Amino acid sequence: MPLPKRRHSNARTRKRRSHHALSMPGLAECSNCHEQKLPHRVCSACGYYGDREIVKRKEA
Repeated sequence: MPLPKRRHSNARTRKRRSHHALSMPGLAECSNCHEQKLPHRVCSACGYYGDREIVKRKEA
């Protein structure tokens, strides 16, 4: 297995890692309760997906 002959400098390593930053996921608005949720997923606040109730939520 080949090994590097010299170590990489900090600048070279950091330039390579400059694209590794995390980004915020795109959020969509729930059509039922208008909370922010991930697209194509059941709303965690009300349990609806589109106009159908998928998860029964208990009233507190």
